[in-house]
Amino acid sequence: MRVLGVDCGTEYTGYGVVDLLSDSRNDDQLVCIVCGAIKVSPRDPMPTRLSRISIGLHELISQHRPDRVALEDVFYAVNVKSALKLGQVRGVAMLAAASAGLEVAEYSPLSIKSAVVGYGRAEKHQVQQMVTRLLNLDRIPEPADAADALAIAICHLHTAATHERQTKDRQSASRNPRQSVSPVKLLPSSS
Repeated sequence: MRVLGVDCGTEYTGYGVVDLLSDSRNDDQLVCIVCGAIKVSPRDPMPTRLSRISIGLHELISQHRPDRVALEDVFYAVNVKSALKLGQVRGVAMLAAASAGLEVAEYSPLSIKSAVVGYGRAEKHQVQQMVTRLLNLDRIPEPADAADALAIAICHLHTAATHERQTKDRQSASRNPRQSVSPVKLLPSSS
């Protein structure tokens, strides 16, 4: 499965395309295909910035052909104006994905950090180090928005793989109900 992770921002919109490859022994390997950021000038009018982000995302989707797009979910911001602008960028990212017929998954910052680091309150540098390690990269991806986008893609791949295994387990259990329940032997109480 190939996922495009997008870290939405009004100046830098990070992106990262990650593949989940499996070999004959069912060993999964995460591979970074590309990462970076779409940079727009804060001096440009918002419609111009949104257009440039949209064009950049459409080009990435066309060139790298992801199976899904993953975004960071809305968070509560102190600055309402910043939150509204971020929501506009998220809308552009969702539209780019939907226009290409791709499903969009959204994850909270806590879920992303938990999936990548194993701790939902991890620091930014811990996430960057784990992204580098999980993708077997020589150095931490730059800018930081690219590392965040890769983390979002990794989160989706981990979540999707877990969901797929659970679905297979449920299907197997429903086909073979006797095999899915192990017998329990009751021992006499020691009283």
